Amino acid sequence: MPVQEKNFWLTTVEMPRTDITQPPYQSVDVAVIGAGFTGLSAARTLARRGAKVAVLEAETIGWGASSRNGGMVLTGMKLGINQLMSKYGRERTQRMYAASLASIDSVEQIVREERIDCNFARCGHLEVACKQRHFGDYASQVEVIARDFNHRLRIVPRHQLQTEIGSSIYYGGMVDETSAGLNPAKYVAGLAGAADKSGAGIFENARVEKIEREAQQGTQGWRVTTSRGNLWARDVFVATSGYTGPATPALRKKIIPVGSYIVTTEALPDAMAQELIPRNRMIYDSKNYLYYYRLTPDNRMLFGGRAAFFPETEDSIRRSGEILRRGMIEVYPQLRNVKVEYVWGGTLDFAFDIMPHAGQMDGIYYAVGYAGHGVAMATWQGQKMAEWIAGDKPENPFVGIPFPGAPLGLYNGKPWFLPFAGAWYKFLDWVS
Repeated sequence: MPVQEKNFWLTTVEMPRTDITQPPYQSVDVAVIGAGFTGLSAARTLARRGAKVAVLEAETIGWGASSRNGGMVLTGMKLGINQLMSKYGRERTQRMYAASLASIDSVEQIVREERIDCNFARCGHLEVACKQRHFGDYASQVEVIARDFNHRLRIVPRHQLQTEIGSSIYYGGMVDETSAGLNPAKYVAGLAGAADKSGAGIFENARVEKIEREAQQGTQGWRVTTSRGNLWARDVFVATSGYTGPATPALRKKIIPVGSYIVTTEALPDAMAQELIPRNRMIYDSKNYLYYYRLTPDNRMLFGGRAAFFPETEDSIRRSGEILRRGMIEVYPQLRNVKVEYVWGGTLDFAFDIMPHAGQMDGIYYAVGYAGHGVAMATWQGQKMAEWIAGDKPENPFVGIPFPGAPLGLYNGKPWFLPFAGAWYKFLDWVS
């Protein structure tokens, strides 16, 4: 079977269908832009509270990163705990870390309440050290997180690592039992069903082209122009992550779209799967230019990484598939003769400070910047931002932190500098 340039997850689920012949509602309380984890979570929460909601999706439900990711529901953030402490202080970092733990609970609660069959499992994650120095840093992280954040991680020294991973190339590991795994396509399909059941309208192929201030019957709001017609909304919530476009130019300038790619093998024999990842962990390594990998529910090895920084094209997907196969065999020589059946790419959203951000910009609500930790955090941010839009004051430590743009303003949303960024991170991995 030749390698298919196709998202494996989408072969496991039938996505919900919507009526694409009808224009969006003429008037709503909230227009949500983007039918991924963030937008659908927000729509579900808002609709359950009685709001009239229209979810406007440029493509189809879950078309972006929400169906293309590795399905890792992870604690923490992209930046390490010591970096966060030095940047935001102890108290703010404590609240951020607590939010990352609560985000796992929010996914689990939705899965349970909505009975979403998405293979959710609290299997924990394993971070593996590519260098001895990286492993040395784990001890200080574990101590700080236990002391200041009341959360327990476990160090796995190199001589015990075979209990966690069937690879001998790493210097040790760190386990967090709280993290989980799921099938992201099934999860986003379930979220869409839950939002629809709650009363939210979902409109696919409704690309937002323009957002303009406009009052209606004395109420301030927004005229939203889409490829399927126009509507008026009292509030607008942008949940477009790495696919943030020209309709929100100020936000687009704050977000870097970064490509991430995945290969998936044929289904493995049970004995081999058990040898490779004995405890079924979600695994990622300590590099900036990292690899992440796991077993799918049907025992395929899913292996992903920043094989190319540019968002996906046919050429970048093909080349990234070759790079990732070589990387997979470097980690697991046992897979040398195993067939790769699927390769695909997607686009992540990185802020310039590699942090999640949420709030209001020019009167429009937003939540973006998940940097590869979006399954849980996007779900949580959707809920919290919906509560804010509904008039509550939820605790959200990512609101109000500085949201930097490019130095000297040398960025308009088209990431011309990504080849240089990729080279820089490879250099950092080499010298660190």
